[in-house]
Amino acid sequence: MLKYTGSDVFRSTNRFAPRNGDRDSLGTGSGPSPEELANDLEAMGPTFVKIGQILSSRPDLIPAPYMRALSRLQDRVKPFSFAEVEKIIERELGVRISKAFAEFDAEPLAAASLGQVHRATLRDGRDVVVKVQRPGIREQIGRDFEVIEEIVELLQQHTKLARRYQFEKVLEEFEHTLEHELDYQREAGNLRVIAENLKDFPHIRIPQPIADYTTHAVLTMEYVEGRKITKLTPLARLDLDGAALAEELFKAYLKQVLVDGFFHADPHPGNVYLTDDKEIALLDLGMVGRLAPGMQDKLIRLLLSIADGRSEEAATIAIEISETAERFDETAFRRHIGLLIAEQKGNRLSEIEVGSTVLEVCRSAAESGLFAPTELTMLGKTLLQLDQVGRTLHPTFDPNDAIRRNVSDILQQRVKSQFTSASMYSSALEVKEFLSALPNRLSRIFDSIAAPQLELKIRPRDRHLILQGISHTANRITAGLILAAMIVGAALLMRVPTDFTLWGYPGLAMIFFLLAALGGGILLFNIFTQDAKEKRRAREN
Repeated sequence: MLKYTGSDVFRSTNRFAPRNGDRDSLGTGSGPSPEELANDLEAMGPTFVKIGQILSSRPDLIPAPYMRALSRLQDRVKPFSFAEVEKIIERELGVRISKAFAEFDAEPLAAASLGQVHRATLRDGRDVVVKVQRPGIREQIGRDFEVIEEIVELLQQHTKLARRYQFEKVLEEFEHTLEHELDYQREAGNLRVIAENLKDFPHIRIPQPIADYTTHAVLTMEYVEGRKITKLTPLARLDLDGAALAEELFKAYLKQVLVDGFFHADPHPGNVYLTDDKEIALLDLGMVGRLAPGMQDKLIRLLLSIADGRSEEAATIAIEISETAERFDETAFRRHIGLLIAEQKGNRLSEIEVGSTVLEVCRSAAESGLFAPTELTMLGKTLLQLDQVGRTLHPTFDPNDAIRRNVSDILQQRVKSQFTSASMYSSALEVKEFLSALPNRLSRIFDSIAAPQLELKIRPRDRHLILQGISHTANRITAGLILAAMIVGAALLMRVPTDFTLWGYPGLAMIFFLLAALGGGILLFNIFTQDAKEKRRAREN
């Protein structure tokens, strides 16, 4: 395997660093082409291959052409020897490979940057696949990340771009993702959890791990007889209910994301198999996403607003769930989202991709000064891959329509999942505590009002807005009182005889009347224009 030193990594990284000052996004300088970047990362070894694959789901960091190039990045590496496979399995399982398995194919089914897969047969006759971690891969990734951390620290200190896009935080996410993918015990747990969550979907299959044959570096699971959906021929599709399979797969993912909060985050066509029983099998569950209940609620609203073409609501939700930078341009962001969803409305159903739209929302957020949460970019990539899988099974599959059809069932499941015995007991205790404390709290409130000792506390970030509103109100009241006094004074002066007259009336009284009328007109104009501005601002928000 090709080895790179720290200086090699820096030179390759420097090739696609921005030129001519900091730009608003990566890849806009005079660096390499997308294919050159993908080739460089592939040549630098498994760590950089995985980073490239993860980068392909970050539209906030790289432009669309680079995303497409990196999404095609494959783990095309030379398999390691069967002697090393034997050594690793015997070390991990504690027995000779001939004792653990009745048969074990020396030739791997597939070889990737982190490990390779072999077909085998257990002593009880079950066909399995054995995923074996590449020897020394943990140490190699550790060394690679030491170099990458130095580069990121240097960029963080000397470039606005790195600080703007939070390179240190992005690197932490990459390390976290790779750490999980290197733990096969964790992947085995993912297989069990997702299989349990999807047990009500009869045509979705998750191969189960064999616990006694699984460790942190060896994963043994059921063998799935089938083929990748990308290998389906037009003739094979004729004998397949692709529309029903695509619908069930999409609904299963909506349940994972919006009900369970735990979903398979890498459903690209290579990880989706069509079994001989015409079921969908999901493979390679090393990369999963997790969503907190609050984030799930917002994502439901975001997906519905995108599916229904409500750009204002989609922009508002995206702002709510994102971190705002000092340079955030809300007007530009809302305009971008409006144009994006308007373009989607103009497309034919077969051209609409929900995942692509979510990723474009993330890209617009980054360009406008918003840091979209990792969960949103991961969801966008998952939905994009799911769109592709759905259309492979059925060319006219419409993901937007699938969301609208299934969202009511998904929401019902979500409500039911929240009404567990534990949550009901917790709510009952909270109500009991509230009712018990209510008389004492009311008594203290009334005592404070009577004393009077009631204080109104204002948060610092809202204080200037409240004080500004009070000031405007006080100014209007004061102006109104002065105008009223001028009118009353003018009326009294009407009865005072004087040689100075205007239009046959006492001149001084008429001057006061005219000034009061002018002041009243100006006051009313200011009131109406200010109210119109506030209404327009409220509609924009």
